[in-house]
Amino acid sequence: MAEEYKMNFNQDFTSVSVLTSNAFRLFAISATNKIDEIFSTENSENIRIVERLFNSSLVVLVTALKPKCLRMLHFKKKQEICNCSYPSDILCIRMNRCRLVVCLAKDIHIHDIRNMKVLNSIKNIPPNELGLCSLSLNSHLAFPISTTTGELRIFNVNKMKTGLIIKAHDSVLSALNFSSNGSLLATASERGTVIRVFCVKNGQRIQEFRRGVKRCVRIASLVFSNNSEYLCASSNTETVHIFKIDSRAVDMIETKCKTDHEKSKTAKENDSKDNTLQNSVQLGTQNASTPSTCGSQSWLMGGYLTKAVTSYLLPSQIGDILAQDRAFATAVLAQPGLKHVCGLARIQKEPRLLIASEDGFLYVYDFNTEKGGACKLLHVHDLRGALEGVIELNIDKCSGLGSSPNSPTTPSLSPQIEHFKELITPNFDTAEDVAVIIENSDIVPDNSYASVLKGDQMITALTESAKFRKLCDAIDTPSKLFDEQQFPPVAIAAKE
Repeated sequence: MAEEYKMNFNQDFTSVSVLTSNAFRLFAISATNKIDEIFSTENSENIRIVERLFNSSLVVLVTALKPKCLRMLHFKKKQEICNCSYPSDILCIRMNRCRLVVCLAKDIHIHDIRNMKVLNSIKNIPPNELGLCSLSLNSHLAFPISTTTGELRIFNVNKMKTGLIIKAHDSVLSALNFSSNGSLLATASERGTVIRVFCVKNGQRIQEFRRGVKRCVRIASLVFSNNSEYLCASSNTETVHIFKIDSRAVDMIETKCKTDHEKSKTAKENDSKDNTLQNSVQLGTQNASTPSTCGSQSWLMGGYLTKAVTSYLLPSQIGDILAQDRAFATAVLAQPGLKHVCGLARIQKEPRLLIASEDGFLYVYDFNTEKGGACKLLHVHDLRGALEGVIELNIDKCSGLGSSPNSPTTPSLSPQIEHFKELITPNFDTAEDVAVIIENSDIVPDNSYASVLKGDQMITALTESAKFRKLCDAIDTPSKLFDEQQFPPVAIAAKE
């Protein structure tokens, strides 16, 4: 049986990770015909989840031996930053430059990526065994809230506010993803025949694409291009479809949303003025005019509710635009039945379709943004073997608190941390209100006179400070960004 390779792109498709049963490698995509290996490690712990933050040095991973533990690494300096433990197995990790989201089967935990502080925990959601969720660059989070239908919720992880509920499909969701600017959301059900695109602001359906009619498939990858003009979908068939987002439909929906918002605001202002005017009338006059006032308010509220309801009903001209059944472009794969992860990116200013297959190969196609049609295969990269001269790291020997208690490399913890672990460990798997445990990596011992006087408090402070410094260094992005306006560097705030 051929070995299976788990492939995954970072957020801007500038690198691809390759994960096997015995190794993990990271490759930078610098040109159509050039792929550089930048990181390699033996996978003796059987890594099952890997995510890289854009083109920074921060990598997070989850191993099969410790599926409840998230490990953060600065791979270029061969340092472990910290470990985070959760009540159940980690199913999915999503990151942007402000937030890190960890998805469990029934809980979602939201961290500030600059210091890994837990900002919020969404608990008791319907079982999400696939770990299905999507995080936009402007920090909108989408996740399913039903096990029988394709209903999802949008949550703002910056403001910590619950957003819209969208019933995207009649069947259970199998894929969803935001556009790069966070204004659009694409979804697909377990049937895989229809792909829909929604407006994030008001939940209206903008377009509907039909991938197929005769057979149901599972969508393996659903991604937007960086300019949000195209949507790519791959499945277990031999064809990858690229759909074109109709800018007219997007503009009409956004204009309608803005108009409805202004009308709603005006209606509320008029309602407030009417109430003020009625309050200034004498008591007898008020009693006489009560039915009229109630009727006026009822009319205003009725009009407001009518507008709110009709805002979710698309006018006929937009309904005509929704008939975008055919793919704008396609790519035919050599071997069907494999899982393929796709990306739409510009490499050296040229649009390219990237397809990473579980056979260990990266396929690069030419993508004609003007004419569409069949995509031409330009280059095939074999990512199954390791290259020389790359950064290597033995995760088993990496410093940190993720090692076993009997390991000689495990640093001694302060008595407070050890006591805290003893208190919560017995009920860790069953307690519903268990907090996320964040353990810092080891630091160089300070044997100074001040350190001896301050004792464990000094050790804890130094450990926290070391974690912040490592996070700052790892998240910091090289000066040449893929898109400086879209992905600005993050300034790491000092600890309060």
